[in-house]
Amino acid sequence: QGIYVTRVTEGGPAEVAGLQIGDKIMQVNGWDMTMVTHDQARKRLTKRNEEVVRLLVTRKSLQKAVQQSMMS
Repeated sequence: QGIYVTRVTEGGPAEVAGLQIGDKIMQVNGWDMTMVTHDQARKRLTKRNEEVVRLLVTRKSLQKAVQQSMMS
């Protein structure tokens, strides 16, 4: 479940923001994205009247690093 980044366009806003394929989008401008449909997520991510988009994402490599550091 969830909305994952599956494509990043070279030079596009996602690449400039540092998003990577596989990142899970948790929030968009404070809106919970963990239980939305693909269509709901697309509408939230492509709103034309928002100049700034704030994303909260998780990345598996970061999760693994945190888990490994807690095990040490």
